[in-house]
Amino acid sequence: MQDEDKKNSDLTEKLTKDEAENVSATEKSWLSNAVLVFLELVKIAVLAGITIGVVRYFIFKPFNVEGQSMDPTYHEKDYLIIDEISYRFTEPKRGEVIVFRAPTIEKDYYLKRIIGLPGERVKVEDNKVIIYNNENSQGLLLDEVYLDNKSTPGQRTITLGPDEYFVMGDNRNASYDSRRFGPIKKDVIVGKTWFRGWPINKITLFEAPVYNLK
Repeated sequence: MQDEDKKNSDLTEKLTKDEAENVSATEKSWLSNAVLVFLELVKIAVLAGITIGVVRYFIFKPFNVEGQSMDPTYHEKDYLIIDEISYRFTEPKRGEVIVFRAPTIEKDYYLKRIIGLPGERVKVEDNKVIIYNNENSQGLLLDEVYLDNKSTPGQRTITLGPDEYFVMGDNRNASYDSRRFGPIKKDVIVGKTWFRGWPINKITLFEAPVYNLK
């Protein structure tokens, strides 16, 4: 009888030990899987951070509008996405709205529209903008539909160099631009406006306007 009890006791101990080993193996397996999942999430987070960093600082850049110099096209606190890569492969076009390093204030940026292209002569007088180039040697009055019938005050005539652009704000009466500080060079241009993400009711993809001249 004692032998039978001892045998049953030994069997119970063996079962308990086996169960413990099975539980321990299960816990180890779960812990190992949890570590693998955590490492995978860390890898994804790192790659996502790198991707976002590259996109943000080398391809697209956020920009918040300050001031009223681009009214009515852009308004203060508009949240814009700036395309930083296109000008590495193509030249800036007339009518594109660009962000560039301010010519007079260090670490500041301006938002203006390209009006004159390299090699052209731009004349501002009598509230008009006249462009002289190879196709229009006698000059052609620039038709700017986005101005909403606003005038262009000032009097300035500038012949642009091979890498220079004449820029102005759409709110001509409240814009500090090439009429004052002169033309800008391509190397100060950060990029062009591509997308407005805020406010939500004004979400827009931007394209350059069509003009009455080349």
